[in-house]
Amino acid sequence: MAKKNQEQKPLAQNKKASHDYFIEETYEAGMVLTGTEIKSVRMGKANINDSFATIRNGEMFIHNMHISPFEQGNRHNPTDPTRARKLLLHRSQINKLLGQAKQEGYALVPLKIYTRNGYAKLLIGLGKGKKQYDKRDTAAKRDAQRDIQRALREKQKVAR
Repeated sequence: MAKKNQEQKPLAQNKKASHDYFIEETYEAGMVLTGTEIKSVRMGKANINDSFATIRNGEMFIHNMHISPFEQGNRHNPTDPTRARKLLLHRSQINKLLGQAKQEGYALVPLKIYTRNGYAKLLIGLGKGKKQYDKRDTAAKRDAQRDIQRALREKQKVAR
């Protein structure tokens, strides 16, 4: 019998976040969703590529997260698939993030959506924006690492 709380593969992922930001800290937040929205998220119909998080009146919200309407839904489906959705965090975490996100060059970036114990969770990262030369440096390191791995594989093939 498999454990219930094992992490599954991400339902939605923001791959561009690691390209555009240095992620310094991550926080796990719950999401307030309607019944048909959670069904769409579980089917993988969520997109967080252009989304961002804000803090208003002591509460955290995610904006521009697109959740496609559920096909078998009823008339109570939300009409706006990109509406602002409330995120559930502890008060101390929100206050900490509020102070850090106000600094120059920092942003609250959604990283991935996954389920844990039947609840949809969103991984939020505190990211510092990368400059163009940082992005090129990261790409050069990744290419060098790929070349090293390729050379090692070729060497192992020859040794056999």
